[in-house]
Amino acid sequence: MSSPVKVLVVDDSALMRKLIPQIIEKDRSIQVVGTAMDGNFALKKIEELRPQVITLDLEMPGLSGSDTLKAVMRKHQIPVIVVSSHTTAGASVTLQALALGAFDFVAKPQDVSAQMPDIASELIGKIKAAALSKRIKFQPLTEDLKKIAKLAAGPDQEPTRVIAIGISTGGPNALEYMLSQLPGDFPGTIVIAQHMPEGFTEMFARRLDECCSIRVKEAASGDLLVAGRALICPGNRHLKVKRLPLGEVALLSDEPRVNGHRPSVDVLFRSLADEFGPRGVALLMTGMGDDGATALGAVQAASGLTIAQSEDSCVVYGMPKAAIERGFATRVVPLDALARTLEAQCGTDRRRATSAVAAEPTKTAGAGRN
Repeated sequence: MSSPVKVLVVDDSALMRKLIPQIIEKDRSIQVVGTAMDGNFALKKIEELRPQVITLDLEMPGLSGSDTLKAVMRKHQIPVIVVSSHTTAGASVTLQALALGAFDFVAKPQDVSAQMPDIASELIGKIKAAALSKRIKFQPLTEDLKKIAKLAAGPDQEPTRVIAIGISTGGPNALEYMLSQLPGDFPGTIVIAQHMPEGFTEMFARRLDECCSIRVKEAASGDLLVAGRALICPGNRHLKVKRLPLGEVALLSDEPRVNGHRPSVDVLFRSLADEFGPRGVALLMTGMGDDGATALGAVQAASGLTIAQSEDSCVVYGMPKAAIERGFATRVVPLDALARTLEAQCGTDRRRATSAVAAEPTKTAGAGRN
């Protein structure tokens, strides 16, 4: 029998320091080795207790949660799960924490005393995944690249291919890394189901839009699928793609959870297979569980291209592994090559070449022929 995962709970609320250990220690494979009421105490207890995973409240007096996270990442490289306030401000600071290296987050329910047990399975699952995760570092964008990215914009035109991405734990940083490498004139369109709670996805989309050459927005029902744009499914909704007489659009729904998720990657991928067949590209990236694995097979059966992120570049190799083991991934690609792969499939290089030829001065007949 393996040793339990050692967890340190850091929160300035005495109630949370009581509730979190109670709900996670119901799983015998987890042991809370200590609690801390602020960042300074936490850093001392890390040295003393050597936890494998930390749960961290970001809103604390004294040494803030963000500063505590920076210190943990710098000195210890222990995976941190943020316990986040379910507010706009909470969403902002949580996304910043993910950029600083936090493994993942859970959102506090509105009624902590009554509803905290409802997130027990989510928190337990993320603690176990964090204990087994790889420490993957992402190269941040330079300020110069960010300035260039903000100036770029893609044209509103029909996309060459429709790319659906399913992603979960480790997703925010992986998406930022990959999408920031796509050019503003990217001829494909992208729709994304990221496992993320309601209230966080709009800010996440805005954050991506600021650092990418393509445009990024939170999806709304009826949004056209246009070249050079990515749509992020809102939390607690499902996202589908549909071909209509007036154009190709994204549709949102409130259908029941699938695989325990809303949004569900399976829902998105099945609509891609049904509506776009060989024109569809389905990409399954880092994440816990197996959401999207089965529906990747539907895309494959419809002659669409299916891609899974490689194990060595995944923070959590759950969703891609499930698809690969079932034989549904046509290609397995590392994170740093995904943007190039999507460009090649969507014809970016061909379109640039065509534009370059059109821009050249007219040559005399027969000149320049091979």
